[in-house]
Amino acid sequence: MTQNFCDGVVIIYAVTNSAEPGYQPVPALTLKCKLRYEEQRLGIQRYYTGRQNQIQIERVLRTPRHGDVTNQDIAVTEDGKQYGIDLVQSVTDVYPASQDITLAKIEQQYEVPHEMV
Repeated sequence: MTQNFCDGVVIIYAVTNSAEPGYQPVPALTLKCKLRYEEQRLGIQRYYTGRQNQIQIERVLRTPRHGDVTNQDIAVTEDGKQYGIDLVQSVTDVYPASQDITLAKIEQQYEVPHEMV
């Protein structure tokens, strides 16, 4: 099955420490990659499994496979909403090679570098 990735663009950031050595850590976002995505249906089982673990799953995005995306990263969609990445899963039997990124609601909002949005 061929994937189109025509629903939008998601920007993946790593959370890094921008404080000077010896000072209190200051979380900051560092650009990892920009990926086109196709919105996927959020299944009932995935939704309730997240709820059982006190995680509010909001969306599932299918993107071209990029090995640098992890569940420690932050995803920002084109509307400016920020999500924590809960799970990254490889998808088989599709072209091009793809991955599903499960996005969860986060309480802490990060300052997004303006040149990256």
